[in-house]
Amino acid sequence: MKKDLLRMDNLSKEEILDILNLADQLKYENKHGIEHHLLKGKSLGMIFEKASTRTRVSFEVGMYELGGHPLFLSSKDLQIGRGEPIQDTARVLSRYLDGIMIRTFSQKDVETLAKVASIPIINGLTDDEHPCQVLADLMTIREKKLILDGLKVAYIGDGNNMCNSLLVACLTLGMDVFIANPSDYKPPAYYINKGHELANKNGVSFFMTTSPEEAVKDVDVIVTDVWASMGQEEECDKRRIDFDGYQVNKKLLTLAKEDTIVLHCLPAHRGEEITNEILEAHADTIFEEAENRLHAQKAVLVKLLK
Repeated sequence: MKKDLLRMDNLSKEEILDILNLADQLKYENKHGIEHHLLKGKSLGMIFEKASTRTRVSFEVGMYELGGHPLFLSSKDLQIGRGEPIQDTARVLSRYLDGIMIRTFSQKDVETLAKVASIPIINGLTDDEHPCQVLADLMTIREKKLILDGLKVAYIGDGNNMCNSLLVACLTLGMDVFIANPSDYKPPAYYINKGHELANKNGVSFFMTTSPEEAVKDVDVIVTDVWASMGQEEECDKRRIDFDGYQVNKKLLTLAKEDTIVLHCLPAHRGEEITNEILEAHADTIFEEAENRLHAQKAVLVKLLK
């Protein structure tokens, strides 16, 4: 049976750790010049309806390093961009490719693609989920802290796709999660309910607040993201007002543990959700996190396509 990566709750704790362990191995081999053409002869179609830097380059390079062939497929160049039903696109591409990565707006489109396609589908980002980024975040946290189980993680900002995938992943792995959003920008009810369900199941804490200061107290990891995601550009001015006080800055970090790490999925709007001072102070970790998109996604590709 084919398996997809559409959302973080597609993965069990064991499956997440299995991906992270393989990602560590592939990163080691990459750094030591050890070839790993595990997907020789395989092809990955990469459908983009949203602009991208990290997703496109990391998947494209990842497939190349695995010995496979990546194909960039802009929605502007596909018939899907001219009204062809996604079901028909799925059936056609399933006959040409070994897998599809899609970066788009609607989670429903990704789910429909996966339902009809006979090849694995990977969610490269939707408005609801960003599982590949969160796998890279977990990989980075484990590199820096050596463990995951029992760590305290705070997310500060919009209840967006990053927030959704992060809280599911961390609670699944036995981490305590503290979320601080303005009252009108909380995650959808599905993710809040899922968070409480996972916390009860795994005996960990899931706490939501409107106070960043309350959320970061004594945490090991702080994660943030832009206040206005792609497609929300018209809301930028309003969101700057609504998110006043939600900046990750030097004052906020005094409330966290002394050795806390700060993560940002990038691109960052310096001076808004994070100060230039804090981003630069944690730049080694943040850009390692960006690099780890390559290694984590290679592990996902191997697990699904090999």
